[in-house]
This record gives sequence, C-alpha cells and structure tokens, in this order.
Amino acid sequence: MDPQHIIEQYQNAIIQIATAGGTGTGFYVKEFDLIVTNAHVVAEDAEVTIAGKVFDKALSRVWYTDRKHDLAFLEAPKNIELPEIRMGQYEQMHDGDAVLAIGHPYGLNYTATQGVISKVDRIREGLKFIQIDAAINPGNSGGPLVNMSGEIIGVNSFIIRGGDNLGFALPVNYLREALQLYLPNKGQASTRCFSCGFLVTQNNIDSKKYCPNCGTEVTLPEIPEKGTEAVGAAKTIEEILKELGKDIRLARDGINTWSVKEGSAKIKITYNAENFFIAGDAYLCQMPTDAIKIKPLYQFLLQENYRMNGLVLSCVKQNIVLSCIMYDLDMTKENGAKSFLNLFQKADYYDDFLKNEYNCTDRLEE
Repeated sequence: MDPQHIIEQYQNAIIQIATAGGTGTGFYVKEFDLIVTNAHVVAEDAEVTIAGKVFDKALSRVWYTDRKHDLAFLEAPKNIELPEIRMGQYEQMHDGDAVLAIGHPYGLNYTATQGVISKVDRIREGLKFIQIDAAINPGNSGGPLVNMSGEIIGVNSFIIRGGDNLGFALPVNYLREALQLYLPNKGQASTRCFSCGFLVTQNNIDSKKYCPNCGTEVTLPEIPEKGTEAVGAAKTIEEILKELGKDIRLARDGINTWSVKEGSAKIKITYNAENFFIAGDAYLCQMPTDAIKIKPLYQFLLQENYRMNGLVLSCVKQNIVLSCIMYDLDMTKENGAKSFLNLFQKADYYDDFLKNEYNCTDRLEE
C-alpha cells in the first residue's frame, strides 16, 4: 500500500493524549472499542484529555495499565465514528521490512516517518521489541508502528537517547494478548501484575493494594476524590482558570501548559518555571491576503499597543497574537484573574474585529 494512503487511513484513528505531566499519542482499535497508548504516557493519571481529527478535546477514563509491557487502554469518545484499522501478524515481519511510525512528536501533530526494521526481535528486559530506524521522538510514545499493508505491527514505546534513530516498538502480539486478557473485564479499572502477569481488578485486588496471585503491590487506575492538583504558581493558574469557568482538566496541555478557547480565539498559557514568568498568548486571526489592508492594519496594531495597558498585539509570522506576561511572585489569584479575564475578552473581541475591518483570515489549525 502507498504510504500516503496509509497516512490518510490512520489520521482519524490517531489520538492526541495530554496530562499534567506531558503529552503522547494513542490509536483507536475498533474491534475492542478502546484507545491504546503507553502506560508511561498516562503515568499515574486515571483520567486524561484526548483529542482527534474528528472530535474536540475531551476527557477519557484510563481503564487498564500494564507496567511491564508499557501499555494502557483508554475509553473511546462517545458517539464518534472512528475508522477501523487492522492489527497485523508480528511473526510475518522480517529485518529490512519497511514501516511507518505515526504520532505527535514535540507537538507536531500527525507526523509520519518512514524507515525499516533494523532488528525484528531485539530483546530488552526479557521482552521482544522491534528495533526501527524510522525517527521517533518524545510525543511519539503510544503511537502505532504500521507495515506497508496498512496493519499495526507494534506500539512505538521508547528511544535510546543520543542514538541515531534507535527506536523500539512493542510487537503487536503482546498488544493482542493484553486486549484479549482485558476484554472480559471491560469497563472495570484493571492492572496487570508486573511480576506474574495476573489481571488485577477492583473485584479481586487483595487489601486494595496487592496482587491476589503473587502478593506484589499494584495500583489500579482509579480517579482520586480530589483529582490531580498542581502546586505553586501552576496551582494558582488552575484556580484562576476554574474561577473563570474553564474546566482545568480539559485545559491541561502538558507540563505547565494550558490551552482554552474564548469565542473564536485559542489561548495558550505557559508557566516558565526557570525564568519565573507566566505568559498568556491568544492566537487570533492571520494577516490579510489583500496587501492594501496590511499597512493600515500595522498602524492600528501600533495604536492599540500604545493605548492598551498590560496587553500587547504582535505579528508572529502570519499570525496575530494578543499577549500578556506576569511574574509568578507578583501574581495573586485576584490580579491574575483580572489579567486573564481581560486577555480572554479582548482576544475574542479583536479576533472578530480584525476579520471584519481588515479582512484578516481564520488561523490555520491542525
């Protein structure tokens, strides 16, 4: 099958996953109606945010984790039609076979890289892995490794840092075994014991923390009563967002990063802990294609910057961005809420105004 056709086939089945600790990739398996990803992508979270080509950001329950095989299964979005992608046969793969790795490395959504299998059965920590030279990077974790027949033959899991395209994928036979093991308990929080491979569920866990088969301490993916809480300046930011009516669980976009929508504007909030500042960037529309409108647009932006207090309009390549910056030591819940509210309201206003008055265009988004 042509690589372009494979990419087109997979795009709607590839899922973006975000937690308070980072981001990763997942993919939908229609046969089991579950999203597959790596366990290290979801970490200790029992609820994560997901987004895809055909649905907006939503919350998803983590139902199954398997630390030994680095697998996790998530609840699929409701009432959304996602494509069926097939699982292949690992036993039919050979060294030198061409493969595609699909995922979201470094936030570059729906990136596909092509390569070959360097070694089909590389042994690491007692498990077989498919070693590939297709480039995978942070953010690819949990995405599918696909053969040239368009079938999943592995789950992209890790790289050797400092190596030159040394990537490793968990073979699909481990994935198929885990899915079949979990299927009778679908809808229950479950984990596979790292020591003996026994499936531990809410119904059989011993003393709420031990595998009933071998006694190893295990953790079920259960949502805590208070939920996951940030600390320090990040906690203040989340308190402000909550006060302004935003769902902080959906807003989380990785470590110290949040994104929200206000009207037609998308706003990204970042806490730079190294330099002690919080930046709010509202990505508005794009520059007009009509050259006659550009000069008066620049004049308007400069005049508005002179008039405004605490906000700055700028052009980043073709995007018009409205920004505010606060230092973490200066930010309180009260003044932070006031600044964020001002940013949100002005972002929605300027996005519409610039489109109407200067023929600015909608911003391109993936």
